[in-house]
Amino acid sequence: MKHQSVFSFSLILFLFYSTRTIAQSPAAAPVQAPPVAPVQAPPAPPVQAPPVPPSQAPSTQVAASPGPTDVVKILEKAGHFTILVRLLKATKEDSELLSELNNTNNGVTMFAPNDNAFSSLKVGTLNSLSDEQKAELTKFHVVPTYISSTQFQTVTNPVRTQAGTGDRVALNVTTVGSFVNLTTGLTNASVLGTVYSDNQLAIYQVDKVLLPLDVFTPKPPAPAPAPAQEKPGKKSPDVETSTPTSSKDISGAVSIVGYKNVVFLAIVMMAALFH
Repeated sequence: MKHQSVFSFSLILFLFYSTRTIAQSPAAAPVQAPPVAPVQAPPAPPVQAPPVPPSQAPSTQVAASPGPTDVVKILEKAGHFTILVRLLKATKEDSELLSELNNTNNGVTMFAPNDNAFSSLKVGTLNSLSDEQKAELTKFHVVPTYISSTQFQTVTNPVRTQAGTGDRVALNVTTVGSFVNLTTGLTNASVLGTVYSDNQLAIYQVDKVLLPLDVFTPKPPAPAPAPAQEKPGKKSPDVETSTPTSSKDISGAVSIVGYKNVVFLAIVMMAALFH
C-alpha cells in the first residue's frame, strides 16, 4: 500500500513537470521552402529588314558611303558612266573634285552624261580634242555650287561652270514643270534623274554631252593692230609726185643735149666738105 502511494505520487509529479515544460518551450517555426529565382525569357533576336530584290532596288539614286565623298566611286557604283569616269581621271578633275568637296563648304553639282550620250557624238570627237580641250569639256559639266532639284527654277542664267564665264562657255537652265533642260548654244539636253544627292554634292544624269562653243566652234580671229598715228608737225615726203617728175626732167635734159651735139657735128662735116 505504501509502495503504491509512492508510485502514484511520483507519476503525478512526472506528469506535472512534463506538462509545464511543454507549455514554456517556444513554438517551432514553420518550415519555409527555399526562395526560387524568377525565370526570365531569353532576349529576342534583333529584327532585320528583309533584303530588297534587285528588281525593286532604286536604279538612279546611289546611297551615301562612309568616308570622303568620291565622285568617281559614286559614278562607278551607279554604272553606265565609264567614259565620263575616264575623262575625270585623264584630266585630273577627279582629284580637284575630291579636294573641293572635302575642304570647302561650297558644294558641287555635276551633270553626268552616260555612255549612251557619249556614243551619240560623231566618231572620233573626243580623240580629236587636245588635253586642254578635254579638261575644259569636263569642267563644263561641273558647277562649283550645290544645286538641289528644287532650286533649278530659281537659278540665275547663265550658270557659271568650272570652265569659266563668257558667251563661249555659257550654260543656261530652263524648266517646264518638273522637266529641266540645259542649253549651251550647240546642245539641248534634258536631266533624266538624280544619281546622287546630299547636302553638298548633287549628280544629275543628262541624256547628251554638253558641248561648249569655246571648244567645238572656231574662235574669232584676233583683231588687227591699229595703224600708228603720225606725230603732228612732221610730214612725210611725197615720193610719188617728186620722184617721177625728177626722172622725167632728167631724161628730157639728156635728150636736148644729145640733139645739140648731133647738129653741131653735122655743121662741122658740111664745112669740111665745102672747104
